[in-house]
Amino acid sequence: MLWLILVLLAWAVAAVSCLRLCLAAADAPHHLDEGAEEARGEAGADVCGAYELTLPEAAFLAGGPQRVTELTLVSMHRGRRLLLAHTGWATVVDPDGENDLERSVIGAIGPSGQARTAAVRTAVSAADAVRVLADRLVRAGLAVPDTARNPVVSAIRAVRAASVLTVVLAAGAVLTLSQGQQPGPVVAWFAPPLVMTLGCLAIARFEVHDYLGWASPAGNRLLDSLTDRAAEHAASGAGERAQLTMVAVHGICALDDPQLRAAFTNGRTADRIR
Repeated sequence: MLWLILVLLAWAVAAVSCLRLCLAAADAPHHLDEGAEEARGEAGADVCGAYELTLPEAAFLAGGPQRVTELTLVSMHRGRRLLLAHTGWATVVDPDGENDLERSVIGAIGPSGQARTAAVRTAVSAADAVRVLADRLVRAGLAVPDTARNPVVSAIRAVRAASVLTVVLAAGAVLTLSQGQQPGPVVAWFAPPLVMTLGCLAIARFEVHDYLGWASPAGNRLLDSLTDRAAEHAASGAGERAQLTMVAVHGICALDDPQLRAAFTNGRTADRIR
């Protein structure tokens, strides 16, 4: 009867993880609404009509701290304040950063003036300058606060783990059956918890979508407007800012320089570029 214990365990894990996701999804809108109400109270008007996104802010809303770091590195490289080699190394050219983000990059590279690009990206993503930018967007109601996103993301991971565990337990139950016992009825008992977890994940894909990204609904509207303008400018071949905007919104895949793209892949594509 070991298989019965495994069935009960699968049911319990599935039920707890799905309940956790439901509670996190139900609580997330309250955290998001609190930020939106605070933003409206400070601005006294519609957030989208009163806020002008900077490129680092757009990068955060589109891709989080990592995207902000990528934008800063590309901007410094294009401004000849930093050299990004296709071998995956970053070298300081101008030690005087123009803003806190650039100074964070220079500080992450260190006194030697050269460091691996991947290490710089990791360090800058966790820097105070990025956290200050994130807090400003949350206060403006444009970014999803960690109190709303993190519980939902963690709960989704738990449901995924529960679905995998259900399959593993089902396989274990089949292996413990005595000779001659049919596995079909035993496996059938594992179907409901598996359907429960997979169904919960499917529903969450649509119901909690607003809390999984970095931008709130208001932030997404601003970001869409900025993206449309950048696409028009890029199509006409106009402006350095338009190119940087595309990097902010779409990441390094928007770069038109293959060697610069290789700088962010630690030189793995260097041989193909030569």
